[in-house]
Amino acid sequence: MIQMEKLDIRTVTMGISLKDCMDQNPAVMRKLVYEKILSHAGTLVQEAEIVSEEYGIPIVNKRISITPAAELLGTSTVEDAVELAKTLDKAAAAADIDFIGGFSALIHKGAARGDNVLLDALPRALSETARVCGSVSVATTKTGINMDGVKKLGEVIKEASERTADSNGIACAKFVVFCNPAEDNPFMAGAFHGTGEQEVVLNVGVSGPGVVLNALKRYPDADLGEVSEVIKRTAFKITRAGELIGREVASRLGIEFGIMDLSLAPTNAMNDSVAEILEEIGLEQVGTHGTIAALAMMNDAVKKGGAMASSYVGGLSGAFIPVSEDNGMIKGIEDGSLSLSKLEAMTCVCSVGLDMIALNGDAEASSISGLIADEMAIGMINKKTTAVRVIPVPGMKEGDMAEFGGLLGRAPVISLNPRSPEKFIRRGGRIPAPLQALIN
Repeated sequence: MIQMEKLDIRTVTMGISLKDCMDQNPAVMRKLVYEKILSHAGTLVQEAEIVSEEYGIPIVNKRISITPAAELLGTSTVEDAVELAKTLDKAAAAADIDFIGGFSALIHKGAARGDNVLLDALPRALSETARVCGSVSVATTKTGINMDGVKKLGEVIKEASERTADSNGIACAKFVVFCNPAEDNPFMAGAFHGTGEQEVVLNVGVSGPGVVLNALKRYPDADLGEVSEVIKRTAFKITRAGELIGREVASRLGIEFGIMDLSLAPTNAMNDSVAEILEEIGLEQVGTHGTIAALAMMNDAVKKGGAMASSYVGGLSGAFIPVSEDNGMIKGIEDGSLSLSKLEAMTCVCSVGLDMIALNGDAEASSISGLIADEMAIGMINKKTTAVRVIPVPGMKEGDMAEFGGLLGRAPVISLNPRSPEKFIRRGGRIPAPLQALIN
């Protein structure tokens, strides 16, 4: 499973509350933030690598998530917020972790002063740091969709892309827009340490598309009920391995173990693809008719198997379909089998949403906002987490290939619909919560 099928622990993510670091003096607050992060996470990488070596299971990423930074910025300026992001980046580098998430705001019902400061600072914060990730919640099933926030974030994404034009708009790869966000998500770029979380906790995301793919290859003639059972049993094993490692790392750090995120997270490695699992189930190529049904079955089986293996399942849990990080998804788009519309439809049954999709560089901010609004509506109506992480690539058009490097991979550029939603976006206000919200 480890050597041949790419089983790994994708991330161990330490969540740290920074509520006690608030101070009206920005310099004092930054000092408190830096010191607290290092006091808890200073040995995270060291301990994770020791456990990885002892058990023989790779831990690919070591990460930190923090209290949504907007909660610290109520009396700050935009410049203060950018400096806070640079302090987070410095702390992440000192701890030698991959990414630090939580330069975030929760504005699904409206924005407070600190939220607006963070939103204005986001393009600079993302483009002037290397390891800082941000996210904004603009919708929930209980509150509806904050369309003023949706409009603003289309502009934020466009500006962040332009500020990193020399690296294909890479700043946007560190930013996610959410509906119904999970407060204990260990995966980047959307991780933040929610207000209902304890002081310090370790959350784990385990990855196993290659393991599931190889398991299915042993049953080429199984019916779909049997296919589901194979995925369930495999997800059980993957989750057990992840929880064992996570609990051991948490114990060595002297902190609580939080949750297991069951998501299948692909990479660009050969045979480590969610799309290839769907094709092994029986699709000629991902994107064809039947794709959504196959994805729904796989997602459900992963959750059923993982839930039996851990009492503390959380995060996003299911399956990621990031285009740039999945060779099968990339090929599907290149061959014309997979489209942006089909990807949108797939998000109705997957864990997350439109993830790591490269857009034409001349995409209008209002069109990006329209794309976000559609995805938020899917999450709101279906009472699930959905997200948007898209990258308008300056100077590129449909059919070009954008290289992002490392885990972020590469993606063929997709064009947005040329018809404009600008008047709809400009109306602003809040789309009211649906009937599904009335569950009390």
